[in-house]
Amino acid sequence: MQKRRWRAVVVLRKLLTCAICAITMMALLSVHVQVFPSSKVPDLPEPYKLPTTTTQQLDVNKYSRVSIEQEQSWSKEQTPSHLSKPPLPSHKLDGARGNSDSKLWKHPPYRDYWPCVEPSSNYTFPGESKGYLLVHTNGGLNQMRAGICDMVVVARIINATLVVPELDKRSFWQDTSNFSDVFDEDHFISALANDVKVIKKLPKEMVSAAKIVKQFRSWSGMDYYQGEITSLWEDYQVIRAAKSDSRLANNNLPPDIQKLRCRACYEALRFAPRIEEMGKILVERMRSYGPYIALHLRYEKDMLAFSGCTHGLSSAEADELKKIREETAYWKVKEIDSREQRSKGYCPLTPKEEKLASVEELKPFTNHASQMAALDYIVSIESDVFIPSYSGNMARAVEGHRRFLGHRKTISPDRKQLVHMFDKLNEENRKKVKIYQKRLLKCTKNGKDPQGREKAISGTKGMERFRSEEPFM
Repeated sequence: MQKRRWRAVVVLRKLLTCAICAITMMALLSVHVQVFPSSKVPDLPEPYKLPTTTTQQLDVNKYSRVSIEQEQSWSKEQTPSHLSKPPLPSHKLDGARGNSDSKLWKHPPYRDYWPCVEPSSNYTFPGESKGYLLVHTNGGLNQMRAGICDMVVVARIINATLVVPELDKRSFWQDTSNFSDVFDEDHFISALANDVKVIKKLPKEMVSAAKIVKQFRSWSGMDYYQGEITSLWEDYQVIRAAKSDSRLANNNLPPDIQKLRCRACYEALRFAPRIEEMGKILVERMRSYGPYIALHLRYEKDMLAFSGCTHGLSSAEADELKKIREETAYWKVKEIDSREQRSKGYCPLTPKEEKLASVEELKPFTNHASQMAALDYIVSIESDVFIPSYSGNMARAVEGHRRFLGHRKTISPDRKQLVHMFDKLNEENRKKVKIYQKRLLKCTKNGKDPQGREKAISGTKGMERFRSEEPFM
């Protein structure tokens, strides 16, 4: 009887063993299939390669949403030569961050959106010029960039020859840079040859021609420029735009006009060669340490004066900022509560700077705010992750450009929440310092160190001294 039971147990054990082996093989096979995908799965385009599209595939928006079938039919082309490839994960920091594919460095999904800047089949070469458009840009680097792109479009709409724009030399920054000091002038002219005629200077014969200085209406559409502005050619040969920023509407414009705007911004406006070269050096130095984050603080005098943010500044510095705000006529709000601004998340975060270049290397750029901003722009564009602590012109321009170049990661922090967190940490640190100070004072009186350990007996030497002290751990 016992032998029968034993045989039954042996048979059952063999069956269970076979079942476990079968399940294990199934599991291994399924993992094998997941790890090594079929060769039929299409390769996704690399972040730094943009698809070459045909006019039939273009949509009316800045970016086209296309099907996977269309995506596979596109050929790939390299990013323009003046832009480096987007950052690839470095193995130098793998040990530090634990996992090279961590969430922070992971590239965001494309969601089937790609740059769409090629003109449609109905797009024509620029028509006969009716006159000349002079442009005086205003603001900082990125405000001027946006204004220049808008003026390229305006010149196209009103059939004007665009004279290379003048950069702002009179505003807060007091920068004497000319267009060619900041941007590649020849490339700007040639890149727009099929869109707008651009010349470097107003012809001599036009110096005495009938001119008008016009401040174009803000956020205007096609009707305004095709009507009111185009009619000025009846009486004038030269139109001078007094300001360039926010002169053109963002929406409800024909697709080809929006695409021209993008081409002007991302293809025609290239930085001057010496700025590109220095920017490349800075990026390479950052990359030598591995992946890097570009944190744009916008912690600058003009922004602090405008926003009324004086946290961490002395009374004299706060008074200086207040004076700047009061003396700037077009800043409407004069009385600002700095604490309230900061608590609501309206202030930029405070800086801790890192030095990447020597004084000599930066000397050609240091007295020119726009050129320094251009270097900042390049380092920010090429970073693995971009974090703006203030949503100004620079932050928006960089974020948009990074999307255009392949949806590079941008993180927009919640400044309101961060302020509360920083204040809490500061308060906790202050409490710890006070506790430590009290303990230090008490222990000094009792002949102990701040951790409460007995100090060495006065007069002891050698091993006797060590025996009189408690071990550190």
